Amino acid sequence: MFRTPKGTHDVLPEDHQYHTYIKKVVRHRCRQAGYKRIDPPMFEHKGVFQRAIGEHTDVVEKELFTVTGKRDGEGEAREFALRPEFTAGICRSYIEHGMQQLAQPVELYSIGQCFRYDRPQKGRYRQFHQIDLEVIGLRDPSIDAQLIHVITKILSDLRILDRMTLQMNNIGTAENRKAYVEALKDFFIGKERQLPEDDQRRLKTNPLRLLDSKEEDTRILIKNAPKLEQFLDDESKKYHETLLEYLDELGITSVPNPGLVRGLDYYCQTVFEFWDSSTGAQNAVGGGGRYDGLIEILGGKPTPGVGYAGGVERMIWHMKEAGVQAPNKDQVDVFVAQLGPEAKKKCLTLVSELRDLGVHTLGALGEASLKSQMRLADKFEARYTLMLGKLEVKEGTIIVRDMKAGKQKQMALKDAVPEIIKLLGKENLDTYVMRDHVGED
Repeated sequence: MFRTPKGTHDVLPEDHQYHTYIKKVVRHRCRQAGYKRIDPPMFEHKGVFQRAIGEHTDVVEKELFTVTGKRDGEGEAREFALRPEFTAGICRSYIEHGMQQLAQPVELYSIGQCFRYDRPQKGRYRQFHQIDLEVIGLRDPSIDAQLIHVITKILSDLRILDRMTLQMNNIGTAENRKAYVEALKDFFIGKERQLPEDDQRRLKTNPLRLLDSKEEDTRILIKNAPKLEQFLDDESKKYHETLLEYLDELGITSVPNPGLVRGLDYYCQTVFEFWDSSTGAQNAVGGGGRYDGLIEILGGKPTPGVGYAGGVERMIWHMKEAGVQAPNKDQVDVFVAQLGPEAKKKCLTLVSELRDLGVHTLGALGEASLKSQMRLADKFEARYTLMLGKLEVKEGTIIVRDMKAGKQKQMALKDAVPEIIKLLGKENLDTYVMRDHVGED
């Protein structure tokens, strides 16, 4: 028997209720703040991620799903990679489509699947869903504050904000970090053997990652190591202080976290994550930060940017833990049971009419006995059942049964639809016009 590949999972109907709810909340809050939807491809040239994320990050070294394309005219195979995150692809798109000509900043958001060849664990999959918000084209602490504010609104709408703490750090400019990395390397001279194997490798390739190491031996050493804040310039410090003032003005509290560096090379200045209040980073729902050098790394003109990515599966886990039930419109309002070919014909038009009016209706299912169909109506948890047999067709009548109350009555067939509308209430019908859903999927 085939099963889903390791690290993947089926999004079953009951979980789609949560996915749909999260999408609606994100779309609503992003539209309020002027963001527009963008969907970069599922795969890009591998170099997009190598350049943007950094060759010596865990994501590029260990976690990229690579795809080899057909050979080009010179006989070389093209290498692609499934997207491990959205930011690099969105920044590539910003450059490719000349978005610097638009009014700045350009605010974009995405909702979709990403892929990382990571060790699967609770809330972490190899194929997973992310929400992503990016603001490109302006460097201002108020932009960072407004981005964080939109995210708090999303988490609040999902009723999980009170389970989170906002962790923040200032990692300064590329020059600040370069000086700090040299000091960190000097500190570890002669101490390399005390580090676990993975952290020995990080010391050579990406020393900043030692700051958020989970290894106890590394954490003990880091306590006595030079601190990043000692290497920050005055402008970086002022930027961060102003950001914290703006967050305070918006009523958003944060926790300073000097060990927070985020795992990707492109970050600078502001970095932040939303952690589980009780378990910390283990159940973080997402994070982000400023990436003022990324567009230039990808071949564009120097352009500032700031972004956030959140894990949908993590959000759903928190919603379930908090007892939050996603609104569900998938109930069956009416089941139409029928017996005989003439009844089935009438049943089809009845089902169609009810559906057009916004009634969730099932009917004309097979040739089972009325008794079997009633049992099926129970399984579908239908609120009402309409029964149409040979006699009813002949007399032009129908039986309406209230499944919960266990009561039924006979009436003229022509009165069945108005009766159902009255019983359900017009305000509960599932109706819409196309303009209400423009831009949604």
